Amino acid sequence: MKMRTSPWHAAIAAVLTAASGAALVPATAQAAAPMVKTQAPGYYRMMLGDFELTVLSDGTVDLPVDKLLTNIKPPQLEKALSRAHLKAPVETSVNTFLINTGAQLVLVDTGAGNLFGPTLGKLLANLKAAGYQPEQIDAVLITHLHPDHLGGLLAGDKRAFPNATVHLAKAEADFWMSAENMKKAPADAQSGFQNAMAMLTPYATADKLKPFEGDTELVPGIKAISNAGHTPGHSNYAVESKGQKLVLWGDLLHVASVQFADPSVTIQFDSDSKAAAAQRKKAFADAAKQGYWVGAAHVSFPGIGHVTPEGKGYVYVPANYTTKQ
Repeated sequence: MKMRTSPWHAAIAAVLTAASGAALVPATAQAAAPMVKTQAPGYYRMMLGDFELTVLSDGTVDLPVDKLLTNIKPPQLEKALSRAHLKAPVETSVNTFLINTGAQLVLVDTGAGNLFGPTLGKLLANLKAAGYQPEQIDAVLITHLHPDHLGGLLAGDKRAFPNATVHLAKAEADFWMSAENMKKAPADAQSGFQNAMAMLTPYATADKLKPFEGDTELVPGIKAISNAGHTPGHSNYAVESKGQKLVLWGDLLHVASVQFADPSVTIQFDSDSKAAAAQRKKAFADAAKQGYWVGAAHVSFPGIGHVTPEGKGYVYVPANYTTKQ
């Protein structure tokens, strides 16, 4: 019996014949594409009720956590890092948080500016990439006055956010703006005071520096929460809209792979390590119990997630990636 050949069979046979013939012809090599060697612009968005949150990366910095972390033995530290496929130094994110309430644009922390090396200081570029201009910022909330949180307040010798009012705890401003405290500090720590004075003075001169005391609402839907320990006036900021809540932690922790499992682990940057550990334990317990979002400056970008109890410690659960707004 003679098989009928359909147009499809004929077309496939022609392609196969051409392909077999082509195999005999050497392929022409294309020029290798150059490696780009840059990351995507560092911003990430999500909605919190009616508020839009944009996390802005200031970059990353390598931290020698094996030399900085305290209240943990070296083998324990190495094991904790290994579980997260890390080793010292740990490339550590520096995150800042922009909240658009619909009425105001509020920035929490400003990154390092030019106070650190070339891997940080990317806040302004990422702010613009995210669709905003520095002139649009209405308020800047500072968690504390370490250089990787206040360094972006200036662009050169001018205010980076010319229309913004800067808010921070009075205890924090009083400590770091004190010439007497600076004189008492070790020589290698005096630059911290000098940086704080240099960054805040232009805002104070323009009547754009507003220290606050205690737990207080600074912008409708955004409240300061005092938790001194890491520094004398360290503050968290609670953001709430339509029943959804996010607490921005500042430097409540530095190494997620270690301190979530064991909140008692401290760091040399703490001004009062005992108080800092107590504040961390309290914050972890509250976040786990209440189930609200948390945002941390030094958790891997974008640093947004939830906290879940596990054993004697906790587990950090990163936000599920979303494109929905």
